[in-house]
Amino acid sequence: MRHQFLKVAAGCMLLVALKATAATQAELDAVVGQRIGGDRTGACLAVAVVEKNAVTRTFRCADETDKGRVGADTAFEIGSVSKTMMAALLAEMIEAGKASLDDRLADWLPKDTKVPEYQGQPILLRHVVTHTSGLPALPPGVPMTDAGDPYAKMTPQDVLAALGRVTLECAPGSQFEYSNFASMVLSYALARRADLDFEKLLRRRLFEPLGMKTAYVNQRPQGVRVATGHAQTGEAVPAWRFATDLAGVGGVHATLDDMVRYVQGQLGLVEAPIGKALALTHEQINAQPPVAMNWMLGHVGSRPVLVHEGGTGGFSSFVGFDPERQRGAVILSDTALTSVGGLGDLGLHLIDASMPLGKPRHRVAAPEALLKSLAGEYRLSGVGAMHLRVRDGKLYGQAAGQAEFELAYDDAGDFYPLVTDALLHPVKSASGGYGFTWSQGGATLTATRVDAAAEAAPKPSQAELEAYAGDYPLRPNFVLLVRARGGQLHAQASGQGEFALDPAGRDRFEAPAFGIEIEFSRGKDGKVTALDLHQGGQVLHGERRSASQP
Repeated sequence: MRHQFLKVAAGCMLLVALKATAATQAELDAVVGQRIGGDRTGACLAVAVVEKNAVTRTFRCADETDKGRVGADTAFEIGSVSKTMMAALLAEMIEAGKASLDDRLADWLPKDTKVPEYQGQPILLRHVVTHTSGLPALPPGVPMTDAGDPYAKMTPQDVLAALGRVTLECAPGSQFEYSNFASMVLSYALARRADLDFEKLLRRRLFEPLGMKTAYVNQRPQGVRVATGHAQTGEAVPAWRFATDLAGVGGVHATLDDMVRYVQGQLGLVEAPIGKALALTHEQINAQPPVAMNWMLGHVGSRPVLVHEGGTGGFSSFVGFDPERQRGAVILSDTALTSVGGLGDLGLHLIDASMPLGKPRHRVAAPEALLKSLAGEYRLSGVGAMHLRVRDGKLYGQAAGQAEFELAYDDAGDFYPLVTDALLHPVKSASGGYGFTWSQGGATLTATRVDAAAEAAPKPSQAELEAYAGDYPLRPNFVLLVRARGGQLHAQASGQGEFALDPAGRDRFEAPAFGIEIEFSRGKDGKVTALDLHQGGQVLHGERRSASQP
């Protein structure tokens, strides 16, 4: 249930690709098999390509001996794709003249609810459905006592009370920050305004009109088989549960055919009263990053594409469509794949074959030099110490006060523990040494070496930081915006969220959590003229232009 971070797509030659015409069963089987076959996660996928006059489906597992684990009658947790359904309910109220994107969030809540403002600027509904409300990712002060089922005991009263503990740090609408907290508040508010519980509201306004006969929140229809969720280690994990009126954040369950009908509705291929509302959710209402009503906006060539991914403790999902070409894709996975990149590569390739497909991950032996470079003592931001050791050609980790665990290595260059669903991604610094990021439970943490820490880079002044500010076009329609704010440099790529940059030396900054290093260049007059962005072995160059320059 998280927003994806900076990714730069590059073209590549593919062994298998879907044609621009209607996909055949054999073609879809081959593409999905190429992407998932033999993948070390063991995931099983339900996949559909939706076109104007055809729907092609397949069910594939990384290990073919697991065939039958998922099928047409299997309901999956779709995670944050639920948010797009919540947006459709709001859009229908707007179409009926019963709501506006410019309504204050506070006006949709009980009168005694304390809703934060920023210097008199209130949170509007448009800020909630574009993740620019300024509310944090999760409600502060509401404990998640069960990591395996973190939202189960959370109530609407808990969420509303948490609003009173928030101080906004920026004006609503000014900064993108993906917020499950804000989405839970809106889910409750919609149910309250309609005077129906959220599941009944979804069923009457969306599921029944579109023919999504087996979609549900907590009231499972007869004949529906519930998929078992898995961690990327292959271990079965508990289902996630949500209070009904908070379920717009990620609590919908659906079969593949339910989601096919949903995409057909988005493409206008199903006649239903909610059709105009679905079209309204496609309109862009935030510029940077481009976001519609809970849909992320991107482009394939000059054509707009709307997508959303979802993830829970044991499931991942992808829904996307190209309105101009009348083509969409649905992928439902019975395995949590967020920490290994999600399903976006496969989903976008199914929508347009010019997009890179990606490949499965296989367990391989780790390079000896990499193992030696990683061994040492680290501190994980917000967590504590972690020690990495090498023994018999294998990497072992141990967090403070916990048992040692083995980390395997895959051919994508990542380590992963054999005892829990997490990922250790080595990050090579400009000096040639290694650190790492640790991804677990939807969060990515940066590890700082403490046994041989380099001298910290001097912190630039605000005036020095402002000298780097500007817009840096890296590719056509792909610009990196660099801004100085609050004594720190921040960057934001077209269509993606903002991230902080830490000083790493003269004219050098880094975002270790994303494996990004940026080196600025200066002209003869000493002024900053360009930058080079290093990430994942790629180097992108951008000439500086001022923020006001076209």
